[in-house]
Amino acid sequence: MQPRNMSMRGAVDLAAVKAAAEAAQKAEQARAARARQAQEAEAGGVAAPSAGPLIFDVSERDFEEQVVGLSAEVPVVLNFWAEGYAPAEQFKPVIEQLAEEYDGRFVLANVDLRSSQQLAQQLQIRDLPTLLAVVAGQLLPLFEGPASEPEVRQVLDKLVEAAGSQLGVVGEIGARSGRGDVDSELPEPVDPALAAAHDALDRGDLGGAVQAYRNVLADRPGDVEASLGLAQAELLQRVQGLDPQAVRTAAAERPTDVDAQLAAADLDLTGGHVEDAFGRLVDTVGRTFGEDRDRVRTHLLGLFQVIGAEDPRVVKARGALARKLF
Repeated sequence: MQPRNMSMRGAVDLAAVKAAAEAAQKAEQARAARARQAQEAEAGGVAAPSAGPLIFDVSERDFEEQVVGLSAEVPVVLNFWAEGYAPAEQFKPVIEQLAEEYDGRFVLANVDLRSSQQLAQQLQIRDLPTLLAVVAGQLLPLFEGPASEPEVRQVLDKLVEAAGSQLGVVGEIGARSGRGDVDSELPEPVDPALAAAHDALDRGDLGGAVQAYRNVLADRPGDVEASLGLAQAELLQRVQGLDPQAVRTAAAERPTDVDAQLAAADLDLTGGHVEDAFGRLVDTVGRTFGEDRDRVRTHLLGLFQVIGAEDPRVVKARGALARKLF
């Protein structure tokens, strides 16, 4: 059977919201523990531990625990194979080598068909090897049957790009292999530019805060603290001067009006109604198409950033967004 191009449609709902939320909380605890271990390792002159394996075996017994929850943090690729079946045996080292090369942009879970027959039946596995992916609790078909290394690489690139751009699920390069910067797990000292941005936000100088955070990100595009600060400052800027009653009336009367729903969601979030804000925009994604849908999705990802990727409410909403999109 010829490999199929990756489809980002027809995702299977794995009912993983609860597991994903719990996994996110555990992930945050694990990150804090790794930071402490990294400090101890540096002081003792030994290598710091990695976040987890790039490649692991999984069975139907521990599928939800090991795969579904983890998929809120990093794309998980499932390789269904069986010992003694030549096409699957020949493909396994190919996909494992790619998992090593991609170094945390996704993780690989090998599933032995013989020990996971019920899972294979549930997921409608018809040929070996079969490659699937789980992202934010959603199962995405990649391809089935033998494929060449360039074909697999192309599919993986599409998966990684779609997981990040559509749902904000991005694996951290080097975090699991230990080849990344150990110090990246440790809190960085606040520099003067970041301190100035924080001060502007605290004073209510939202325009100054936005510009200051952008200046920091221009020098350090991956600075998480600056990204969070910018998202917060921009949110507060957007709700300045809004008439809450008028905004909510407009949103109730015009459910397909993107501007009305975005404004109402911003007010929901600043008022502490986080799940209402997320639910409003997830529903709006389901009612819109084309540029309007992409605009709502991007706005929602920005609100996720305000709350924090590991917050259970974000994990839950990300799964709901995935079901609307795919």
